[in-house]
Amino acid sequence: MARADRASGLTALARAGFAQLAAAGEHLTELSEATGLARAALLEPVAVAADPDGALEALVLVARRDAAAVREVFGTATGAQAVWALVGASHGFGGFYLRHPDELADLTVARTRLPTAAELTGQLMDAVAAHDGFADDGSEAAWVALRIRYRRMLARIAVYDLLSEDPVAAVADVAAALADAAGAALEASLAVARTRIATGGAMSLFSRAEVAATRFAVIGMGKAGARELNYVSDVDVIFVGEADTQALPDLAATRAIDIATRLAIQTMRGVASMEIEPPLWDVDANLRPEGKQGALVRTLESHLSYYDRWAHSWEFQALLKARQIAGDADLGEEYVRAVAERVWGSAARADFVDSVQRMRERVTDNIPAEEVPLQIKLGPGGIRDVEFTVQLLQLVHGLTDPAIRQRGTLDALSALVAEGYIGRVDAAAFDHDYRVLRVLEHRVQLRELRRTHLMPARPEDLRVLARATRLADGAEGVLRVWDDVKREVRDIHVRLFYRPLLSAVAALPEAERSLSTAQAHDRLAAIGFTDPAGALRHIAALTSGSSRKISIQRHLMPIMIRWFADGVDPDYGLLAFRRISERLGATPWFLRMLRDSSGAAESLTRVLSGSRYIGELMEWIPESAAWLDDVGLLQPRSAQALDREARAIQTRHTKISGAMKSVRALRRRELLRAAMATVLGVMSLEELAHALTTITETTIQSLLRAVYRDVVPEEDSSLEFAVIAMGRFGGAELGFGSDADVLFVYRAGSVEPERASTLARKLVTELRAHAEDHRLPMELDADLRPEGRNGPLVRSLEAYREYYRRWSLSWEAQALLRARGIAGSAGLIADFMAMADEVRYPDAVRTPDLREIKRIKARIEAERLPQGAPPERHLKLGPGGLSDVEWLVQVIQLEHAHRVPGLRTTSTLGALDAAVAADLVPKASALRLGQAWRLASRLRSANTLLTGGTSNVLPTDRRQLDGIGRLLTYPPRAASAVEEDWLRAARRGRRVFEKLFYG
Repeated sequence: MARADRASGLTALARAGFAQLAAAGEHLTELSEATGLARAALLEPVAVAADPDGALEALVLVARRDAAAVREVFGTATGAQAVWALVGASHGFGGFYLRHPDELADLTVARTRLPTAAELTGQLMDAVAAHDGFADDGSEAAWVALRIRYRRMLARIAVYDLLSEDPVAAVADVAAALADAAGAALEASLAVARTRIATGGAMSLFSRAEVAATRFAVIGMGKAGARELNYVSDVDVIFVGEADTQALPDLAATRAIDIATRLAIQTMRGVASMEIEPPLWDVDANLRPEGKQGALVRTLESHLSYYDRWAHSWEFQALLKARQIAGDADLGEEYVRAVAERVWGSAARADFVDSVQRMRERVTDNIPAEEVPLQIKLGPGGIRDVEFTVQLLQLVHGLTDPAIRQRGTLDALSALVAEGYIGRVDAAAFDHDYRVLRVLEHRVQLRELRRTHLMPARPEDLRVLARATRLADGAEGVLRVWDDVKREVRDIHVRLFYRPLLSAVAALPEAERSLSTAQAHDRLAAIGFTDPAGALRHIAALTSGSSRKISIQRHLMPIMIRWFADGVDPDYGLLAFRRISERLGATPWFLRMLRDSSGAAESLTRVLSGSRYIGELMEWIPESAAWLDDVGLLQPRSAQALDREARAIQTRHTKISGAMKSVRALRRRELLRAAMATVLGVMSLEELAHALTTITETTIQSLLRAVYRDVVPEEDSSLEFAVIAMGRFGGAELGFGSDADVLFVYRAGSVEPERASTLARKLVTELRAHAEDHRLPMELDADLRPEGRNGPLVRSLEAYREYYRRWSLSWEAQALLRARGIAGSAGLIADFMAMADEVRYPDAVRTPDLREIKRIKARIEAERLPQGAPPERHLKLGPGGLSDVEWLVQVIQLEHAHRVPGLRTTSTLGALDAAVAADLVPKASALRLGQAWRLASRLRSANTLLTGGTSNVLPTDRRQLDGIGRLLTYPPRAASAVEEDWLRAARRGRRVFEKLFYG
C-alpha cells in the first residue's frame, strides 16, 4: 500500500511538472515538515512555476535558514503563487531569498499593477534614508540597503510579468518599469554619493554647500533612455555637470566638474561595485564623447561643442534615446533638448545611411561563431535587427517629420506606421516579433539574474524557458517559435533597412526636403521643371488630404521630385505619375511597393520621365507598375505563354468584338512590358526585336483565328488562308513604331473559286479592321505585295506562283527575301515558302535585274526622302541608314544564296554574318555595316519611346536628342555625342555600302 501511495505521489508530481521525481518527493516532505504545511497546500499553485524542481530546491534551502518566512509566504494564496512563479523562473531570486528570507514577506501583498516611477524612487530613497538629495547614512550600509530594496522592487515587477495573462502584450510595460527602477536606483545611489564626498563623509574633500551647488544630471541612453530596459542589462549613461553660481557664486566651473566627476564615480560604485550584496548591473558611460578616453563628466557646452565638431554618425543614433533619468532634472532636460536638434539633423550627414548599415553588419560579424545560432539580441533576426531598422527609418524621415521622433522602439514603430513609413502588415509583424524576442530575453536573464542574450542549448533549459514564456509547449515548441520569429524579422529587416529610398531621402538637399515653402516654385524651376506652376499643382493634388495614401505620397514626393528632375522630361513624368496614382485610387499595393521595394519608386520615375510611350500606356494599364518590383516580371513572355492566353481569351468570348478587344489589350500590355524593360536596361536590342515580333505574331494569329471562325462558314472550311510576314517583321527585326509588313494568301480547297476569292477578301478586310487600335496603332501593311499598291490585297497561291513566274520584277523577288509565314494554314505556308524560295534564291541573277535594283535604290534616295529633312539624319533612307545595309545584304543574298545556305535567312544581321563567313564581305566592312544598322534601329525605337510617336528622322532638338541618348544609356546632356556617334557610324557605313553595292 505504501508503495502504491508513493507511486501515486510521484505521478502527481510528474503531472505538476516535476522532472526529478524522487528528489522532489524528498524536498517536498522536508518543506512540509519545516513549515508545518500540508504537501497538497504547498503544491496547489505549483503550475505557475517554470522549473518546479529548481523552485522546490531553492525553497527548501530558504526554509532550512528561516522556516517561518517560508511559512508566511505560503500562508496566503497571493504569496504562494508569487513565490512559485518567481523562484520557479529564477535561480537568482532563489539566492536572493536565501540571503534575505525576510524579503519573502513582500510577496504576500496582492498587487495588480506595476509600481510607478515615483513609487520606485520613493522606495529606494527611503532605503538609503535620503533627504534633499543627501543620504543620512553615508556608509556602505546604504548601498547594501539600496540593493536589497531594489531587488524587492524587481521582484514585484517580475511577479507581475510572470503572472500576466499575456507576457508578450505586457513586455513593454514591464521594460518601462525596469527602466524606471534603474533610474530610481541611480537617484538613490547619487544621494549616497553626495553624502560620501561632502564634509563628514568618507571622502571629505568638498563642503556640503559645494556639492549641493554642483548641478549633476544622469542621462539614460539606449534601453534605459527609451524605457525598454531588461532585467539585467548594462545601463548606458552620460553625465553632465555644471556649477550653480546663483546658489554659490564662488564655485568655479572646474571645481564643479571635479565634484561632478566624483559624484559620477560614487554613483556608479553604489550599484555596480562588489559589496556584501551583489551588484545590480554595470553602469556603462562609454557612450560619452570620446568614449573611454573622454572625460567622464562634461559641461553641457562641452558636450555640444563635441557633437558639432567631432561626433560620428553612430553617436547621434545613440543619442536618439537620450532621457534624463537621475540628478538635476532641469539640466538633464536642457541637455536632451539641445542634442535633439543635432540628432534629427544627423541623417543629412554624408553617407549616414551607409554608415548605419555598415555598423549593423559589424555587430553581426563580431559575434563569436558559436554564439550566432543562440543570439537573441545581436544575431540575424534578433532584437538589434528590429531596433536598427526602426532607428534608421526614424532618423532619415525624422529630418522633416516630428511625429516619428520617439525614443522607444515600439512607440516609434507605431508612429512610423501611423505616418505611412512602414506598412501595417510589416509593422504588426515587427511589433509582435520584437515583443516575443524581448520576452525570451527577459526570461533567460531572470533565470540567473545575470546579463545574457543567449538562448539555452540544453533541452531541459529550453523546457523551462517554454513554461516561463508560455509561448509554446516544450523545448521543440519554443525553438520553432524562435526560428519563425527570426526568419520573419530578418526578412522585414533586409527589405526595410536596405531600402534605397532611405539613402535617397537622406541625401536630399535641405531646401528640397519640404515642398510647402514659398520658394517651391523657384526650386522646381532650378532643378529642371519647365512648368513649375503646373508641377506645384500636381504636387498639391498628390499630397493634399489626410488619407493614408496621401500621407505616403507626401513622404515619397520630395525624393520622387528629385528623381523626376533627373529625368528627361520631369514635367510629363510628374503628370503621368499623378494620373496613374489617380487611376489606382486607394489600391494598397501601389504606394506600399513604391515605399518598400528595392527600387520601384526610382524605376517608375525613370520610365515616366523618360518615355511618353510608356506613360501613355501606363495610364491605361496602371497595374503594370507592379512589374517594377520584380525584374522577372519585366522579362518578355514566351510565344507559348502568349498563345495560351490568347486562346483562352477566344474561349471565354463568344463575340468577336469582345475577343478582339481583349487581344488588343494583351498586345498593349506586352508592348508596355517590353518598353519598360528596354528603358530600364533589362532587355537587349536583339531580345527586344524578338519580343516585339513574338507579340505581333501572337496578335495576328489570334486575330486570324477569330476572324476565320466568324467569316468562313463550316461548309467552306476547306478554304486555307495564311499571313506572310515581310520586311523587318519577316526578319524578326521589329522596333517600336515599326509597321507589320505582310502578304495575304489563300487556297480554295473544295470551295468554288469565286466564292473563295470573296471569302479571302472579307478575311483581309476584317483582319485589318480588328487590328486597328487607336491607342497603339498596328497597321497590317501589304504594300510589298506583287504590283505594290496597285495589286490585289490577297491572291491565291496559284496566282502568286503565276505572277512570279511570268511578271515578277527584281524588287519583288528582293522583297521575298524576308518573307516568313506567321499565321494560318501550316500546309499553305509551307507551299508558299517553297514557291518563294524558287524566286528569291535563283541559280543566277541577270545583270539587268541587278542594275534595276541599284537604279531603284538611287531613285528612292532621291525621291522618297522627306522634303526639308537633312538626308544624313534620316535613319532609314539616308546615307548609311537601314536601307543601305538591308539592300546591300539582299543583293548579296540574291546573287549567292543558291550556293551559300547560310544566306537563306530573313535576318539582316544573320545574312551579313553568313556573307562574312563565305568571304563575300570583309569582316571590317561587316562590322561597320552592323554598327550603323544597330544604332539606327536603336535610335528609331528610342525616339518612339521618348515621344510616343514614330519618326525615321534623328531630331535636331537638343532636348530630344538628350532624351534619346539617356534611353540608350548615354550620360545626361549627351545630345552632341548621340548626334556625332550616328553621323560617324552612318558615314562609315555609307562608304562600305557604296564600295560594295555600286562598286
